[in-house]
Amino acid sequence: MDFQALATPAGGLGGVAADALLVVLPAEGQASTGDKAIDGAVAAALKSGDFERKAGRQLYLHRVEGVKARVLLASAKDGSAKAFRAAVVQGLGALKGRAVRHLAVALAGAPLSAAHAEALAVAVEGAGYSYTHTKPSAETVAMPTKVSLVADKAQTAELRAGLAQGAAIGAGVNLAREYANRPANVCTPTFLGDEAKRMGREFGFQVQVLDRKAVEKLGMGSFLSVARGSEEPLRFIVMQYNGAAKKAAPVVLVGKGITFDTGGISLKPAPEMDEMKFDMGGAASVFGTMRAIGQIKPKVNVVAIVPACENMPSGIATKPGDVVTSMSGQTIEILNTDAEGRLILCDALTYAERFKPAAVVDIATLTGACVIALGNHHAGLFSPDDALADELLAASRRAEDPAWRMPLDEEYDEALKSNFADMANVGSRAGGSITAAKFLQRFTKAYPWAHLDVAGVAYRGGANKGATGRPVGLLTHFVLARAGRG
Repeated sequence: MDFQALATPAGGLGGVAADALLVVLPAEGQASTGDKAIDGAVAAALKSGDFERKAGRQLYLHRVEGVKARVLLASAKDGSAKAFRAAVVQGLGALKGRAVRHLAVALAGAPLSAAHAEALAVAVEGAGYSYTHTKPSAETVAMPTKVSLVADKAQTAELRAGLAQGAAIGAGVNLAREYANRPANVCTPTFLGDEAKRMGREFGFQVQVLDRKAVEKLGMGSFLSVARGSEEPLRFIVMQYNGAAKKAAPVVLVGKGITFDTGGISLKPAPEMDEMKFDMGGAASVFGTMRAIGQIKPKVNVVAIVPACENMPSGIATKPGDVVTSMSGQTIEILNTDAEGRLILCDALTYAERFKPAAVVDIATLTGACVIALGNHHAGLFSPDDALADELLAASRRAEDPAWRMPLDEEYDEALKSNFADMANVGSRAGGSITAAKFLQRFTKAYPWAHLDVAGVAYRGGANKGATGRPVGLLTHFVLARAGRG
């Protein structure tokens, strides 16, 4: 996709040479575009009742005298980047089926910013995604090949940077969606390892993909216990992006890569078990974030770690009551084999120590309890570090990728006591997302750490089943802020 910042022609928006001009009109404030012909058409449409300045309303004007492009009006809730993005998505839907190779977009009655430019690019990239890998009959979305954001000439440099950033984030979101949407017999741990190597070649990452023998040598008994029941080989994936000085401490992102989760011996119920292909949504978001970082090239060091395996029942699968030794040396009584994400993450979090990180963030579709607590809008954010939590919340706001901070009081630790090991892998149902985070916290004493439980936001079920690509936007903005590009 070719994104451009286009200076408003001297004669106004009517002089924009494009196939279509999408004019976003906030529901409040002045509706003037500064172009006499378009303003006249808007006033006539409002007077006749054909158009309302109410979020979600659109009107297609085939020809407006004195205007080169066909005009589509779309109303936004307000002039914010978030509302602008929603209006653009609706406008793109209204243009579906029309021959539009070059789409110009303008915001009337409100100031534009780099955030609006980023929102536009993310919206367009997202609207152009369709899953076809195992469904060649799927209808692909015909999208413009060129999208221009029209603004004052003095703003074009700022908006150009915002568009470039948004395009990278949008591409990262789409990559995360694609990996998570692929079925588990396609998106295997081996596939993820191969994709990491491909991305390494494309973006210049250093990549290591460790097999079972290497993982055994490292003493990752917790990770190995989850992979025992599957015939699919495990992979422990490490990608390194070096954008800053060699001695600069990196940000480490750790993504849960369970490519299919049956629950193991603690078998899940059959209904909706197919959705457990999405249990590598954390890993997918880390891949997507690394793709965005590789394209933006911020001045920061980033390490991505993805422990990848399946959780399957078999004659050699780990059983409830088994005790395993993690890479840290701490022992774990496995009371429920369906609480497997924390078992692969804890060894990855211990492995992260070798990078002497500035901060570590793990991302996982970890608990159904987080979905019950927060629904499908906010990701759950857990961290004992107030400064790191504030950074992530600020990144979530900039990316319009919401997160909500959850408690980590030490009293919740009591639920993980075991008579036979240093800890159990589950507590009671009450506060399940918190006790899961408390489990992970036991492996993070060497560095600032945060955990994102994305079980409620990484994918959707039902008729619109599919991955969302979250929280690629949040993670990318977090990394960019660390590079001084907040």
